[in-house]
Amino acid sequence: MTTLESLSTGAQVGAVLPLLTAVVQKPAWSARAKKTVAVVAALVVGVFAVAADGGWDQFQHGHLTAATLLGVLVASQTSYDLVWKPSKLAPWIEALTTKRTSQQAE
Repeated sequence: MTTLESLSTGAQVGAVLPLLTAVVQKPAWSARAKKTVAVVAALVVGVFAVAADGGWDQFQHGHLTAATLLGVLVASQTSYDLVWKPSKLAPWIEALTTKRTSQQAE
């Protein structure tokens, strides 16, 4: 695997990650809490992307692992800011997956 392939894998995974993260996040959370969840999710999913693309032995190649993790993080943050937030899709998913209490429903 090359650095370009690692970045490509990271970018592909990161582009859709905000939609998955929106399932967990809640509209009432602070911006800091949402950012923390997004960064941790990107790192965790990045580890799985490395393993899925090159197997667990891939972690022996530090620069390729770092490139994939960086690709996931950058792509997830960029796609959220440029696509998913302006389209209102990610915020809609957050609202849809938030349980409403009886007081909120009234």
